[in-house]
This record gives sequence, structure tokens and C-alpha cells, in this order.
Amino acid sequence: MTTGEAAVLLRSSRAHVVDLCLRGLLPYVTINGQRRMRRCDVEALMRPAMSREQLRILWLHRAIAGKLVRDPRALVAAAQINLRRLRRTHPEGRAWEWLDRWDAVLDEGVEAVLEALTSSAEYAIELRANSPFAGVLTEGERRQVLAAFAQSRQDRARPMRPEVFERVLRTV
Repeated sequence: MTTGEAAVLLRSSRAHVVDLCLRGLLPYVTINGQRRMRRCDVEALMRPAMSREQLRILWLHRAIAGKLVRDPRALVAAAQINLRRLRRTHPEGRAWEWLDRWDAVLDEGVEAVLEALTSSAEYAIELRANSPFAGVLTEGERRQVLAAFAQSRQDRARPMRPEVFERVLRTV
């Protein structure tokens, strides 16, 4: 979708859609100098927002997606090794459903894996909560992503007016 089409779907301005893209809340690619985004990601913004934890996991998986693009074979192999380890660790139970889904995604190829790692769609949120990509990011990379995530959250925080702050304190 174009930013204009996304704006119509979101009932907002094109500038707002661009702002969502620049803040990392709406994944996009640039084609011939213009932003394009997936419809499922735009529609995900129309549903209730992801929790803070889901957003944190999304940011980490977007960093993993960057590494996947650079070396797809190594990262898919690492995920498959982790899946085998997880199957041994959890020989039964609900985890197997997600392990089977990850197996299917990995078998579909790199584009399907990128979709699962970066999409705001509900199925991708659930998949990322049970990710086989543990250990792919170094501790330094992980800290950088989490620091950037924390910074992005601070940018949206608004200071509380003193009178509101006083009223909150009195109710506690």
C-alpha cells in the first residue's frame, strides 16, 4: 500500500502515516523513493494496540530480521537447531503447536520468516512470543535495540500537569 492508501484506511493524514513509519510503528519498504507497507500491518494498527511487551519483542525480532537478510542460511539453521532443542526440552504440551508453526514458516522460506518476524498481524505476534531465534542477537545488539525501544517510548510520554499529579497522589 502507499502512504495515501494507508491514510485512507486509518482515517488519518499521510503525514501521520509517515510519522508512524519513521517511529518504527509501521513497517515499510522504500521502492523508487516511495514508502510501501503491507495491508496487514496497517490493519493491525486499527486493532487494539500491542502491549508494551509485544512491542519490545517486535523490536527485537526486527533486529533479527536485519541479520536474516544479511545471512539467511545461518539464521534459519540456528532457528532449526533451537526448534530441535525446544522439542527435546518440551516433549509435550501447548508449546508444540507453536514449534510446528515455526517449522512450517521456516520451510516456506526467507520471505515467510521475515513476515513472521516483522508483521503486526496477530498470528505473527503469537509466533514471536514463542520464538526459535533465541541467541541470534549478541548481548550488545540486544541492549542497543532495547535502549532504542525505551527511547522511542519516552518520545511519546507527555509530562503530567502538576494539578493532575497532585490529584493522583491524593487518591493513592
